[in-house]
Amino acid sequence: MPISLSPQMMRQIIMDHYDNPQFKHAPKDNKNYEKINMNSASCIDNIDVYVEVEDGKVKDCFFDGVACTISTASTDIMCSLMIGKSYEEAKRIIDEYLKMIHEEPYDESLLDEAIVFMNTSKQAARIKCATIGWDAMNQILDRRYGK
Repeated sequence: MPISLSPQMMRQIIMDHYDNPQFKHAPKDNKNYEKINMNSASCIDNIDVYVEVEDGKVKDCFFDGVACTISTASTDIMCSLMIGKSYEEAKRIIDEYLKMIHEEPYDESLLDEAIVFMNTSKQAARIKCATIGWDAMNQILDRRYGK
């Protein structure tokens, strides 16, 4: 995704993922999913993130609950990026995303649509919203792989 996205284009991508999140749904059968609940004291965010790992890769992930626009969109995008990734690949994407959020040098080529959150640090109150799903994925992967 090119870094030359206009603010209007970035806003549209965020709104598309908020209005029509592909990965936001309740579990049909969560016996194979690892789950973690994440919430925020400063926002309405209270989500459950579900991850299924099979053969060393993220086979499926989704989330459910109540979340603001930024949390919903960033978690939806995160889910799309994680499916099919190994632990190492997923951790690298998460690390690059968090570097971007915290205004550190990062590899934008790994972030695809997540690049739309590049200006989040300019609104400090939104950092938790933009990272809540990513933090959940990070915790699930670390717990799963004993890190």
